[in-house]
Amino acid sequence: MKIRFSITLKGCAIAVMLASAGSAAAATTLNALFMTQAAYSENDIRAMTQEFQKSHPDVQVNLEFVPYEALHDKIVAARGAGGNGYDVVLFDAIWPAEFTKFDLLQDVSSRIPADEKAQIFPGAMNTVVFNGKTLGMPWILDTKYLYYNKAMLEKAGITTPPQTWQQVIDDSRIIKQKNIVKYPLVWSWSQAEALVCDYTTLVSGFGGKFYENGKLDFSSPASLQAVKLMKSSLDEGLTNPASREYLEEDVRKAFSNGDAAFALNWTYMYNMANDPKQSKVAGQVGIVPAPGDAPGKFGAVNGSMGLGIAKGSSHPEQAWQYISYMTSQPVQNKYATLSLPIWKSSYQDPAVLKNQESLIAAADKSLNVMLSRPETADYSRLSNTLQQQLQQVLVGSATPDAAMQTVDKSAARLR
Repeated sequence: MKIRFSITLKGCAIAVMLASAGSAAAATTLNALFMTQAAYSENDIRAMTQEFQKSHPDVQVNLEFVPYEALHDKIVAARGAGGNGYDVVLFDAIWPAEFTKFDLLQDVSSRIPADEKAQIFPGAMNTVVFNGKTLGMPWILDTKYLYYNKAMLEKAGITTPPQTWQQVIDDSRIIKQKNIVKYPLVWSWSQAEALVCDYTTLVSGFGGKFYENGKLDFSSPASLQAVKLMKSSLDEGLTNPASREYLEEDVRKAFSNGDAAFALNWTYMYNMANDPKQSKVAGQVGIVPAPGDAPGKFGAVNGSMGLGIAKGSSHPEQAWQYISYMTSQPVQNKYATLSLPIWKSSYQDPAVLKNQESLIAAADKSLNVMLSRPETADYSRLSNTLQQQLQQVLVGSATPDAAMQTVDKSAARLR
């Protein structure tokens, strides 16, 4: 009896071990690609993912973080990896045309109910839609805002934040003349996509667009006005010359260190610049929509991003479960201090509004006027040319007119 009982226990133990092994083997592993720049922090994304895994113990998510500048090429390079590549990828609003052409993401149109779409800002949904295909769920709803140092403006005798770009320049002159700060303005003008975003914000504020009669046009009055403002602010010593090498995080750090009166940056900077643990100007941070060329006019770039399922993913169902969780309203509301929710009703949630009423007020105006960068399958090549030519102007090697004509010629050769 004892022997048979012992064998039975051993058999049960083996059965349990085998069942456990089978369960572990059955777990699905997802590979997800994110960026380490602006919007949600790496720690936040890890925390979101851990919460997802608690409610989905059969799914393990491997996270990879790269700088924004490497994100596009990582997605493209992985297309030949098939099921060994990424399952979930973060993609920018400027890539759907290219990704549709080369079939890099799965069409998830049938996965999103119409009533759910109606609850999302149209500008956010437009981020992930191209030619009738929905390539993912919008996740980051973002544009650039004008930040200002309240104490510096007060010290300069400036009682209200600027309402036009001319007023920004005029106020910067006053601040510089009074030696309040050496360089009142700071931007992200490194030869990268950040430079295109700042330029687009200015073009939008001056009432411009990128297409004229169906053709790309970078020599429009608004475009030239934008480039001339950028160059003249450098020549006059109003813009920090290091801006030509700065990305968004450099701008945040300079502003938070008290080295600028004005800065153009994404949503995430608002709460970080107001955090006394990482900012010397906490409590003195003002925010308004990026201005235009007249009071009541605003400029904005569509800097939104989405989460999509890679075409070669072997686990589309689990990938969609993860995307659905990450983009859900409860999760977005919980982490709304670094990226505003895509959900309309979130803006009536007291928890979302708390301590960021000024940000929400600016977003209410900016998110309705966002200008999209050109939608073309050759966007990467076009952007590289635009970055190069803008840099040529900023370092004094080309005039705004000549540089933009060069961009026009390059744009005319796009497929």
